[in-house]
Amino acid sequence: MNFRHRHSHEDPEINLIPLIDVLLVILIFLAATTSFTQTRQLPIALPQAQAQVLDAGPALELAISRDGQYALDGHYIDNAAPDALAAALRRAAADRPDAPLRIDADGQASHTTVVQALEAARQADIRKISFLTQGRP
Repeated sequence: MNFRHRHSHEDPEINLIPLIDVLLVILIFLAATTSFTQTRQLPIALPQAQAQVLDAGPALELAISRDGQYALDGHYIDNAAPDALAAALRRAAADRPDAPLRIDADGQASHTTVVQALEAARQADIRKISFLTQGRP
């Protein structure tokens, strides 16, 4: 028995065909899973706030804090659910049927709380709604 290993002086070869096959499979997978749809952006004209003098007539004042609490005419509303807010607005509007609603929301208030206030005003059948803003110094 010959246990000697012969040392061959041949350089090892790198077989590129399996590497190319794997790269082609990866390329096909990427091409099949990639979506080629283009996202379109809507052209939006942002509103500009302009200061106007408020009429001094009677109005319903709804304040919204940054943590989502409501106060109607200076009185805290315990339940912040939209139905409870709508009921409170209905009671307040019964005394002053043509009074507009002025919403004074904190700058850090969530969009959800403001939309819930608008929905409650719709349920209370209040049609005149305005937002209070701060003027620039």
